[in-house]
Amino acid sequence: MNEKLIYVVDDEQNIRDLIREYLINSGYRVETFDNGEDVLEAFKRNPADMLILDIMMPEMDGLTVCKEVRKICNVPVIMVSAKDDEIDKIIGLEIGGDDYIAKPFSPRELVSRVKSVFRRVDEKTSTPLEKNKLKIADISIFLDERKVVSNLTEIEFTSKEYSLFLFLCENKNKVFNREQLISSIWGYEFIGDTRAVDDLVKRIRKKLTEAASEIEIKTVWGYGYKIVDNE
Repeated sequence: MNEKLIYVVDDEQNIRDLIREYLINSGYRVETFDNGEDVLEAFKRNPADMLILDIMMPEMDGLTVCKEVRKICNVPVIMVSAKDDEIDKIIGLEIGGDDYIAKPFSPRELVSRVKSVFRRVDEKTSTPLEKNKLKIADISIFLDERKVVSNLTEIEFTSKEYSLFLFLCENKNKVFNREQLISSIWGYEFIGDTRAVDDLVKRIRKKLTEAASEIEIKTVWGYGYKIVDNE
């Protein structure tokens, strides 16, 4: 399915159900949650394309959820609050919210806001900022920082591990033999056994598994390695 996935978080079931109905009728996939902890766990397993967060929730409120997500990811966030308070709006936008809507609101207005935010996000995909980030499945690679993030957790790669992983991600679905990988990562001056590639792949696989990443470096027996993107 190609529909965008939206997570809706509100401790009032009637609000969740109403938002869900209108978003589904507008062609979106929707999952609802009644608390911040559950949506964060779900987001780690399967990041959504947008979050709609109620600010006023017991225990972990929407502002805290937004802060946690913003540490890692730039997924669009719409903040919802029962208080039509300018301070709430300012705080919500300052911590990373993309839009704000006060209760009571028209479901049609919320759908319109959702579409507007997605349009703005789509317009940014060609900007230099987006070009400095590579996204595959649950993996985000921040090129300027040489940082790899999966499931809201940074994976600590060595320089060579990062270079090999980035090369395979940039050339997803393509198979490379060990000599090609050595040439791309170490350069032609490398003197040593091609098994150095196998050792590097083994270490990367271990770290991806520990991070519960969906990404897998596949072995093409008798030839080499590749990363497959099934999206």
